[in-house]
Parts: sequence; C-alpha cells; structure tokens
Amino acid sequence: MSAAIHIESLTGRALHDRLDDLAALRIAVFRDWPYLYDGDPDYERRYLATYAEAPGSVIVAAIEAATGRVVGAATGLPMCHEPETLAGPMRQAGYDIDRLFYFGESVLLAPWRGTGIGVGFFNAREAHARALGRMSHACFCGVVRPDDHPRRPAGFVPLDGFWRRRGYEPVAGAVGEISWRDLGEAGETAKPMQFWARAL
Repeated sequence: MSAAIHIESLTGRALHDRLDDLAALRIAVFRDWPYLYDGDPDYERRYLATYAEAPGSVIVAAIEAATGRVVGAATGLPMCHEPETLAGPMRQAGYDIDRLFYFGESVLLAPWRGTGIGVGFFNAREAHARALGRMSHACFCGVVRPDDHPRRPAGFVPLDGFWRRRGYEPVAGAVGEISWRDLGEAGETAKPMQFWARAL
C-alpha cells in the first residue's frame, strides 16, 4: 500500500468529526454499479453514528497523508446488532450469530483502487474481530443484480476473485435483504444480498 495513505480506526471524537466526510464518501461510491444508490446525507450521518455506537463495532478509514482527506472507509460489527433480514439467513445456514462478525461495507474512491487499501480494510476488520475474543467467523454480503440489468457496464468484473483470495466463499442459500432507492427510482426497493464468509 502507498505511503501516501494511512489506515486508522475511527472512534469517539475522531469519528464524529469525520461523519460528514464518511457520509459523502458512501454516497459517491455507492452511486456506481452495482449498488446504484441514490443517497441522502442526513440518512448517512444517522446511519454512521448509530453504527459507531454499537458495542464491538469498528469504522476503518483510509486517509490521504498529504491532505487529510478520507478516500475510503470500511465498517464492521458483531452480527447480533444487525436486523433479522441479515442475521436470519446466516442463522439458518448454521452460524452462531453471537460469534459472527459482519463487515457492513467497504468503499474506496476510484483513483485508489488496486493499491492494496482493500486488503488493508479486510486485515484491519479481521484483526478487530479476533481481538473481541469470541468471534469464530467473519462475513459480508454483496448485492445480486441480474446479468441483463440495463445499467450493467460492459466488461464489468465482479469482486468475487478478490474475495476468494481473502479466504471468503459464498454461503449456499444465505441471501439477506437490504432496501434502498436506486438511481431513477421513486422509492426504496428490497435488494437480495448474497453472503460470503470465512473462519477467523
């Protein structure tokens, strides 16, 4: 990873001072395929503040050394704090929810992709989960879009290969659900989210 970037876990005052930056980052990155998220800054600030206050949670930021600008962020928390629309499918797949750590998202501005920051995000969250002392597995989920979706870019390469190199595999039958408003939609719709997991 470039020396121009440092990765740090944000907590307390440092986290609250960065909420606007983190909200803007999520909105910018999630507008792109495959999420197509039509984000709202006020919702994002509330989401991140609530997320940060959950016991055992972590928010990791990639910060540009020269400017102090946040160029990427990743979140994680024990799955027991997530709603049944996410926890339920993993419970049904045989996982102990009290020992499962959930990676909420990983967002990074395009110029910094492919520089090792994504690996750093996984390493930091896995280390945090292990330090909690009771987590046996880590998991995350990715949106499932149809191959013929009209907004799918030509030549799009999914992140499956990157995730597999990190040791994650899809969990058969474990599909959660998250609702948001797509670009051009009038309101929120539920999106299927395929889970991936690995032992810690």
